[in-house]
Amino acid sequence: VQLVESGGGLVQPGGSLRLSCAASGFIFSSYVMTWYRQVPGKERELVAFIGTAGTDGFTHYANSVKGRFTISRDDAKNTVYLQMNSLKPEDTAMYFCHPSPGNYWGQGTQVTVSS
Repeated sequence: VQLVESGGGLVQPGGSLRLSCAASGFIFSSYVMTWYRQVPGKERELVAFIGTAGTDGFTHYANSVKGRFTISRDDAKNTVYLQMNSLKPEDTAMYFCHPSPGNYWGQGTQVTVSS
């Protein structure tokens, strides 16, 4: 299993970023995909998840990002995305994608929101 997150960077408050997670080594379309984020010294936080096509791609968001972030997936490309708009300094974290079930993690991509 390989998960490669990308798209992070430094952005000003109010800006946007689009994260991508390219997956391989498992049947991507059969897995719920979740984005988590983590700040050093704090627990990993669930940001959003998206179900499989069998659940019509059901989505769920943490209250802190609802209305600002959008999760999506492209099963043909084995990729899950996280569109992040109206970014705030408190969104600064390392972002990881995670397939469920399983305990696989990528290296993450750093998002820093600062002026």
